[in-house]
Amino acid sequence: MSNINEADRQIITDLETAGERMGRARAAIGRVIFGQDEVIEQVLIAILGGGHALLVGAPGLAKTKLAITLGRVLGLDEKRVQFTPDLMPSDILGAEVLEERDGRRHFRFLQGPVFCQLLMADEINRASPRTQSALLQAMQEHHITVAGWRHDLPRPFHVLATQNPIEQEGTYPLPEAQLDRFLVQIDVPFPSLDAERRMLFATTGATEAEAETVLSTEELMSAQRLTRMIPVGEQVAEAILRVVRAARPGPEADDFINRNIAWGPSPRASQALMLGARARALLQGRLSPSLDDVAALLGPVFRHRMALNFTARADGHTIEGAIERLAGLIA
Repeated sequence: MSNINEADRQIITDLETAGERMGRARAAIGRVIFGQDEVIEQVLIAILGGGHALLVGAPGLAKTKLAITLGRVLGLDEKRVQFTPDLMPSDILGAEVLEERDGRRHFRFLQGPVFCQLLMADEINRASPRTQSALLQAMQEHHITVAGWRHDLPRPFHVLATQNPIEQEGTYPLPEAQLDRFLVQIDVPFPSLDAERRMLFATTGATEAEAETVLSTEELMSAQRLTRMIPVGEQVAEAILRVVRAARPGPEADDFINRNIAWGPSPRASQALMLGARARALLQGRLSPSLDDVAALLGPVFRHRMALNFTARADGHTIEGAIERLAGLIA
């Protein structure tokens, strides 16, 4: 440690402090959301990476409650929108209204629910493509344009969107371009027996546990900046590049990928793995990511960025199976 300068020593201290705070935030969420430790970790990874998360799971698995709890614990202004086929872009973004004041008429912009720090987009695939594309600009550029005028969104800005994998009637599947904007896709499983037993008693009594605020907005944004400063070893960086490029049909892929994958992950997958590995290391109190971090994030990063072709689906192959094969390249 003697050869570390004062600036680096301060960064290390700040990283340790941020890791401790995020650990307390994780524990606070876990006291309200039972049996979803991996889901909580992946959502926090998305937040620390400055990105958005797509939650896929059956109804009743506390996806909405997770977003509300996350906003309270992290000190974020949280809003929720229930997406329906008749939802218009102005219902999310806001609209200009004509007002009269002192005998003069003028337009005033009324902000929509997108002007928050954490937006819960419930059943996002039920909205029309027009409404989905309106949210796309907000997710990617952190501002919206209404009547030719730019309106910046609050910082930080994160979207937690949900999809119901059971009922697909009357839905508009998200286009690949919008799916790619989500840092991770998180599959939300049913809780274990022990977790459901705890939930049963904790949520049907006279009182329920409430989340406490652990971080302020400024502390969260500081942790996000620190996440990007975590050094990544060359071995980890090369593993990320190797596995992402091997997942795309082409000369760098094996026969299985070329035969069964219609399209593979974009360069955003490389960025997501790099940011996610750094964030996971911070959450676990480490100062540098490892190959295990990359392997743990392959599923969340690749699920929505790869698609099987018709032949692969007919043969019973799955994206999860393809990801397991790719995980063997990380060594």
